[in-house]
Amino acid sequence: MRRALRLDRAGEWPQEKGSGTVTLGFDDRYRRRMRLSTDMGEAFLLDLPQTRVLEDGDGLALDDGTWLAVRAAPEPVLEIRAASSEQLARLAWHIGNRHLAAQMLADRILIRADAVIEDMLRGLGANLRRIDAPFTPERGAYDDHGHHH
Repeated sequence: MRRALRLDRAGEWPQEKGSGTVTLGFDDRYRRRMRLSTDMGEAFLLDLPQTRVLEDGDGLALDDGTWLAVRAAPEPVLEIRAASSEQLARLAWHIGNRHLAAQMLADRILIRADAVIEDMLRGLGANLRRIDAPFTPERGAYDDHGHHH
């Protein structure tokens, strides 16, 4: 079984050496060691020196010299939009106050669907829509983003 020993960020790995892709939901993209399968069904072992967040477009270096491209799988999320940027900022505050994982975009916020939060947001005037999309929530302020200190 091939082993993925290194993770390089999107744009920093030799894509011409790509030998396939691995598509994972958010919960499976925060790992160090795990048996996974490529999108073509070939098993490999993720065997990184430390736990890392695998982001869409990142590359996994395999022990045979080839690379796998990481893809973020679409998953059910709640898309939150607002009539103004000020309202969107207020909605973001309420989401953050509840310590929910959220992906902040220029004109919308994505969170995992939650009926109670959905009711709260609707009551605050949010425009809501359930969609399937890749989910990459913000990491915490104290996350080292993969850097070594």
